[in-house]
Amino acid sequence: MHFREAFRFSVQALSANPVRTVLTALGMVIGNASVILVVTISLTSRDFILEQIRGIGSNMIYAYYETAGRSAEVEADFVKLADVEAVRQQFGPLIVAATGVMTHYDRMLIEGREEDIKVIGSDEYYPAVRNLVLLAGRFMDWSDVELRQKVALLTEKLAARLYGSPSAAIGRILKVHGIQFTVVGVFKEKVASFGLSELSSETVLIPITVIRYFAPVERIDPMYVQVRRSEDVVPLTAAVKNLLESRHRPGARYYVENLTSILNTAENIALVLTIVLILISAIALVISGIGIMNIMLVTVTERTREIGIRMAVGASRREILQQFLLEAVLLSLGGGLAGILVGVSIPLSVQYFVEGLRIPISVTSIVVAFTVSCLVGLVFGLLPANRAARLNPTEALRYE
Repeated sequence: MHFREAFRFSVQALSANPVRTVLTALGMVIGNASVILVVTISLTSRDFILEQIRGIGSNMIYAYYETAGRSAEVEADFVKLADVEAVRQQFGPLIVAATGVMTHYDRMLIEGREEDIKVIGSDEYYPAVRNLVLLAGRFMDWSDVELRQKVALLTEKLAARLYGSPSAAIGRILKVHGIQFTVVGVFKEKVASFGLSELSSETVLIPITVIRYFAPVERIDPMYVQVRRSEDVVPLTAAVKNLLESRHRPGARYYVENLTSILNTAENIALVLTIVLILISAIALVISGIGIMNIMLVTVTERTREIGIRMAVGASRREILQQFLLEAVLLSLGGGLAGILVGVSIPLSVQYFVEGLRIPISVTSIVVAFTVSCLVGLVFGLLPANRAARLNPTEALRYE
């Protein structure tokens, strides 16, 4: 019996019981669709999380002074503007920029009542290092910092509360510690840090050379360093820490970290979750394979007389084995292909209806799902096919 003839007989046998065939293949549909959807959801979540982390600042190192155990804080231990300049001088070719932030608070009259508003000072490098998005006006430049210009930038929410909109805030006069500042720009974070960074939803940004006169102590918290190449981030993190420690008294501790460790942690968590979810999905494939094996065993029993007739007219045991093994593979492969179509069509449909959403579909997961479908048919179809091939022709013909 040629393969084409065996294929035709297998299709006819499966078509004879369409409801049973569909229900048996349904396990493969669910299993394969689950594998693809799980991998797709995992990849989408991972990419989203990594994009959010990278949005805070690319190749970024941040540093600040840590309280040295139980000892009292010493003003000289704080990170200074001189430390920021030392980083620029020593690591100039390896970095894009280094900047520092000083934080202070002031009371402002907003919507008829006084509120404490965060005021931070930095320089012209800060917007680029922190990936700030300009909504109106301009960022501060070198001359604003060097000439101690009384210019200010507002966060989007603060500008809306004070003046109604970002564009309406440009050119307005704002008082900080009784001194008039001209609003030259309105900005927002590219990725919101929800107040976990030095930026809150209502913040005023002024030149660091100006805020220095308001703050009783010069304290940079934090210092940011944007590294030029990603492979230099880790060694430069250690180098910046060594530099800070060498410029201050022994015992002063500085927390110097980078986003690489956070990115690696996020990737590892995503990988572990993906593996766990794939294993859970694999259980559905195994269960569906057991279902295929059970149905094929029932089919062998129901078609015992047919098997006897085929052997009587010259069909070999190998041809009988091939016949039933092919039926199991077709059953598994048909359900697997349907599951792949379902698993791919759902993300594509969501991506089509949600504008700007990009959902990566893993080709590897599709190949794995297809391969597993073939293997399930072969492995779980082998026992029923072998039982059919080993039937005694005489006893099979007498079977009722």
